[in-house]
Amino acid sequence: MPPGEHCFPVTRSLAAGMSSWVLYKIGARATALRALPVQGRSWNAVPRSLRPSAAMVGLKAPEVPPTAAMKFISAGMAGCIADLCTFPLDTAKVRLQIQGEVRIPRTIGSVEYRGVLGTLSTMVRTEGARSLYSGLAAGLQRQMSFASIRIGLYDSVKQLYTPKGAENTGMAARLLAGCTTGAVAVACAQPTDVVKVRFQASGALSDSARRYSGTVDAYRTIAREEGIRGLWRGTLPNIARNAIINCGELVTYDLLKDALLRAQLMTDNVPCHFVAAFGAGFCATVVASPVDVVKTRYMNASPGQYRNALSCLLALLMQDGPAGLYKGFVPSFLRLGSWNVVMFVSYEQLQRAMALARPALA
Repeated sequence: MPPGEHCFPVTRSLAAGMSSWVLYKIGARATALRALPVQGRSWNAVPRSLRPSAAMVGLKAPEVPPTAAMKFISAGMAGCIADLCTFPLDTAKVRLQIQGEVRIPRTIGSVEYRGVLGTLSTMVRTEGARSLYSGLAAGLQRQMSFASIRIGLYDSVKQLYTPKGAENTGMAARLLAGCTTGAVAVACAQPTDVVKVRFQASGALSDSARRYSGTVDAYRTIAREEGIRGLWRGTLPNIARNAIINCGELVTYDLLKDALLRAQLMTDNVPCHFVAAFGAGFCATVVASPVDVVKTRYMNASPGQYRNALSCLLALLMQDGPAGLYKGFVPSFLRLGSWNVVMFVSYEQLQRAMALARPALA
């Protein structure tokens, strides 16, 4: 029996009227969308009355794009949010990367870590839960300067490298922008990275063997004992690492997001940002892991242990072989993949929130 056979006549009439109205609105929306010009057919060009509301996840793209200052601030805040969520994985990655390193002087009875979960559980059991966030203060300081420059200025620098009159940004401009912002960010934020790595690595030592009592003391002690150059230890491998990471992370995210939007597989919202960020995190981990291992060991080394980054690389290859270049790969991917997802989703939403709030504050 057809649906509605036992309904009252008035109810059937209302149901038919509502169905006709819904079909009319859908047809009118589709007609209006088809009437838009083919060039520049984006959601920013679609009137708000024609945009889908229930399907949109997160804040809509604003009519006026965010300014460079908004992107700069949003990137720093998003980096801090991502660090707060993923810092234990970063600490586990550092512990696994420096495990087995020949130290001067050598330590006896050092704890052995096995896998991501094993490292985290061992740290909690032997050092307490607070050890998972050792060096967090320096990590947040790093993100406020590092992420703000590396990520927040990427779009602006990309426009500088894009030829005037070009419809699309080429691969070369994206790669140059990633390398430029990554190098500048490292030059500005390297001391915070050195202190963060030292704190994460020193948690396994006894209280008497630890070199620093706090973040400020770490800056002072490094500058006093190793000179100002000590705060910029490992700058060259870190620049190489972040140039690779930026190309594997920001450029990959940029390309994946553009591809998803151009193919109309997704709209510019949270699911699209999630997929692009996850792919960017995996790509960045694969290409940057070898440089990351060398950087971590060199920055954590005692004075005189390695002559330079190259000697650190040779010592690593002689001791662990090529497989040593991918020590801590799983925690690196878990950390970088999850960090990218949290950071990019937060970054997109924060800059949109700032852009949408700007007219109200004006």
